[in-house]
Amino acid sequence: MKFVRILAAGFAAAVVATPVLADSCLQPTERTAMEVRALQSQLMVAALACNKTDQYNAFVTRYQRDLGDAYKSVTSHFKRVHGNVQGQKQLDIYITQLANAQSQDGIDQGSFFCTNVAPLFQQALAQQGSLTTLASLSTQSNLVIPYGLDTCSGATAASAPASTKAAAPARRASRARTASR
Repeated sequence: MKFVRILAAGFAAAVVATPVLADSCLQPTERTAMEVRALQSQLMVAALACNKTDQYNAFVTRYQRDLGDAYKSVTSHFKRVHGNVQGQKQLDIYITQLANAQSQDGIDQGSFFCTNVAPLFQQALAQQGSLTTLASLSTQSNLVIPYGLDTCSGATAASAPASTKAAAPARRASRARTASR
Protein backbone atom coordinates (compact mmCIF):
# COMPACT_ATOMS: atom_id res chain seq x y z
CA MET A 1 0.00 0.00 0.00
CA LYS A 2 2.84 2.38 0.84
CA PHE A 3 4.33 1.77 -2.63
CA VAL A 4 1.02 2.72 -4.27
CA ARG A 5 0.88 6.01 -2.32
CA ILE A 6 4.47 6.84 -3.29
CA LEU A 7 3.75 5.99 -6.91
CA ALA A 8 0.55 8.09 -6.85
CA ALA A 9 2.38 11.02 -5.25
CA GLY A 10 5.14 10.81 -7.88
CA PHE A 11 2.57 10.69 -10.67
CA ALA A 12 0.72 13.69 -9.22
CA ALA A 13 3.97 15.64 -8.97
CA ALA A 14 4.82 14.80 -12.58
CA VAL A 15 1.39 15.92 -13.78
CA VAL A 16 1.68 19.21 -11.88
CA ALA A 17 5.27 19.84 -13.05
CA THR A 18 4.62 19.10 -16.73
CA PRO A 19 2.92 22.42 -17.57
CA VAL A 20 5.71 24.34 -15.84
CA LEU A 21 8.34 22.49 -17.85
CA ALA A 22 6.41 23.03 -21.06
CA ASP A 23 6.19 26.75 -20.31
CA SER A 24 9.95 27.06 -19.84
CA CYS A 25 10.97 25.77 -23.27
CA LEU A 26 11.72 28.21 -26.10
CA GLN A 27 8.88 28.85 -28.50
CA PRO A 28 10.09 28.65 -32.12
CA THR A 29 9.84 32.44 -32.47
CA GLU A 30 11.89 32.84 -29.29
CA ARG A 31 14.55 30.45 -30.64
CA THR A 32 14.70 32.54 -33.82
CA ALA A 33 15.06 35.69 -31.71
CA MET A 34 17.90 34.10 -29.70
CA GLU A 35 19.70 33.31 -32.96
CA VAL A 36 19.29 36.90 -34.16
CA ARG A 37 20.55 38.27 -30.83
CA ALA A 38 23.61 35.99 -31.12
CA LEU A 39 24.32 37.40 -34.59
CA GLN A 40 23.94 40.97 -33.37
CA SER A 41 26.18 40.27 -30.38
CA GLN A 42 28.87 38.68 -32.56
CA LEU A 43 28.83 41.65 -34.89
CA MET A 44 28.97 44.08 -31.97
CA VAL A 45 32.03 42.32 -30.53
CA ALA A 46 33.62 42.33 -33.98
CA ALA A 47 32.84 46.01 -34.45
CA LEU A 48 34.66 46.86 -31.25
CA ALA A 49 37.56 44.42 -31.66
CA CYS A 50 38.14 44.87 -35.39
CA ASN A 51 37.32 48.55 -35.92
CA LYS A 52 34.15 47.71 -37.89
CA THR A 53 31.80 50.22 -36.29
CA ASP A 54 30.62 51.58 -39.64
CA GLN A 55 29.58 48.08 -40.78
CA TYR A 56 27.89 47.39 -37.43
CA ASN A 57 26.02 50.70 -37.57
CA ALA A 58 24.88 49.86 -41.12
CA PHE A 59 23.64 46.46 -39.89
CA VAL A 60 21.75 47.97 -36.94
CA THR A 61 20.24 50.71 -39.11
CA ARG A 62 19.14 48.31 -41.82
CA TYR A 63 17.60 45.75 -39.45
CA GLN A 64 16.45 48.10 -36.69
CA ARG A 65 12.87 46.79 -36.72
CA ASP A 66 13.91 43.12 -36.86
CA LEU A 67 16.46 43.58 -34.09
CA GLY A 68 13.83 45.32 -31.96
CA ASP A 69 11.38 42.48 -32.57
CA ALA A 70 14.04 39.93 -31.62
CA TYR A 71 14.79 41.80 -28.40
CA LYS A 72 11.09 41.94 -27.52
CA SER A 73 10.73 38.21 -28.14
CA VAL A 74 13.75 37.34 -25.99
CA THR A 75 12.46 39.67 -23.26
CA SER A 76 9.02 38.03 -23.45
CA HIS A 77 10.60 34.60 -23.06
CA PHE A 78 12.42 35.51 -19.86
CA LYS A 79 9.37 37.25 -18.39
CA ARG A 80 7.12 34.32 -19.34
CA VAL A 81 9.47 31.81 -17.74
CA HIS A 82 10.64 33.81 -14.70
CA GLY A 83 8.01 36.51 -14.12
CA ASN A 84 8.47 40.26 -14.56
CA VAL A 85 11.11 41.05 -11.92
CA GLN A 86 13.15 37.84 -12.13
CA GLY A 87 12.62 37.79 -15.89
CA GLN A 88 14.35 41.15 -16.25
CA LYS A 89 17.22 39.98 -14.05
CA GLN A 90 17.57 36.74 -16.04
CA LEU A 91 17.45 38.69 -19.31
CA ASP A 92 20.24 40.97 -18.12
CA ILE A 93 22.31 37.95 -17.08
CA TYR A 94 21.69 36.30 -20.45
CA ILE A 95 22.66 39.39 -22.46
CA THR A 96 25.87 39.64 -20.43
CA GLN A 97 26.61 35.93 -20.89
CA LEU A 98 25.97 36.24 -24.62
CA ALA A 99 28.39 39.15 -25.00
CA ASN A 100 30.98 37.37 -22.85
CA ALA A 101 30.63 34.16 -24.87
CA GLN A 102 31.00 36.04 -28.16
CA SER A 103 34.00 37.92 -26.79
CA GLN A 104 35.59 34.69 -25.55
CA ASP A 105 35.06 33.16 -28.99
CA GLY A 106 36.99 36.09 -30.45
CA ILE A 107 39.77 35.66 -27.89
CA ASP A 108 39.93 31.94 -28.69
CA GLN A 109 40.39 32.73 -32.38
CA GLY A 110 43.22 35.11 -31.59
CA SER A 111 44.69 36.94 -34.54
CA PHE A 112 42.31 35.12 -36.92
CA PHE A 113 39.16 36.63 -35.39
CA CYS A 114 38.93 39.79 -37.48
CA THR A 115 39.74 37.92 -40.69
CA ASN A 116 37.17 35.23 -39.86
CA VAL A 117 34.38 37.61 -38.89
CA ALA A 118 34.76 40.14 -41.72
CA PRO A 119 32.62 38.11 -44.19
CA LEU A 120 29.86 37.90 -41.58
CA PHE A 121 29.20 41.64 -41.93
CA GLN A 122 28.91 41.28 -45.70
CA GLN A 123 26.64 38.24 -45.38
CA ALA A 124 24.43 39.95 -42.79
CA LEU A 125 24.03 43.06 -44.90
CA ALA A 126 23.22 40.95 -47.97
CA GLN A 127 20.27 39.21 -46.29
CA GLN A 128 16.73 40.00 -47.37
CA GLY A 129 15.86 41.41 -43.97
CA SER A 130 13.71 39.08 -41.94
CA LEU A 131 14.22 37.46 -38.57
CA THR A 132 14.23 34.04 -40.21
CA THR A 133 17.02 34.85 -42.66
CA LEU A 134 19.12 36.53 -39.97
CA ALA A 135 18.57 33.54 -37.67
CA SER A 136 19.61 31.20 -40.49
CA LEU A 137 22.83 33.15 -40.93
CA SER A 138 23.48 32.84 -37.21
CA THR A 139 22.88 29.09 -37.34
CA GLN A 140 25.06 28.63 -40.44
CA SER A 141 27.83 30.60 -38.76
CA ASN A 142 27.59 28.36 -35.69
CA LEU A 143 27.46 31.34 -33.35
CA VAL A 144 27.60 30.78 -29.62
CA ILE A 145 24.30 30.82 -27.72
CA PRO A 146 24.86 30.36 -23.98
CA TYR A 147 21.32 29.20 -23.22
CA GLY A 148 20.40 25.60 -22.66
CA LEU A 149 16.64 25.38 -23.15
CA ASP A 150 15.29 23.29 -25.98
CA THR A 151 12.74 24.52 -28.47
CA CYS A 152 9.19 23.55 -27.53
CA SER A 153 7.76 20.60 -29.39
CA GLY A 154 4.40 18.92 -29.65
CA ALA A 155 1.26 20.88 -28.84
CA THR A 156 3.10 24.05 -27.81
CA ALA A 157 4.66 24.34 -31.25
CA ALA A 158 1.96 22.68 -33.33
CA SER A 159 1.83 25.53 -35.80
CA ALA A 160 5.60 25.68 -36.28
CA PRO A 161 7.23 24.12 -39.32
CA ALA A 162 8.70 20.67 -38.69
CA SER A 163 12.24 21.99 -39.01
CA THR A 164 11.79 24.25 -35.96
CA LYS A 165 10.10 21.67 -33.73
CA ALA A 166 13.24 19.68 -33.04
CA ALA A 167 15.24 20.57 -29.99
CA ALA A 168 18.11 22.84 -30.91
CA PRO A 169 20.85 22.70 -28.28
CA ALA A 170 23.02 25.67 -27.60
CA ARG A 171 25.99 25.66 -29.95
CA ARG A 172 29.60 26.27 -29.17
CA ALA A 173 31.76 27.79 -31.83
CA SER A 174 34.77 25.78 -32.88
CA ARG A 175 37.95 26.76 -31.11
CA ALA A 176 40.11 25.64 -34.01
CA ARG A 177 39.13 28.26 -36.57
CA THR A 178 41.67 29.52 -39.04
CA ALA A 179 41.77 32.27 -41.61
CA SER A 180 41.08 29.72 -44.33
CA ARG A 181 37.55 29.26 -43.10
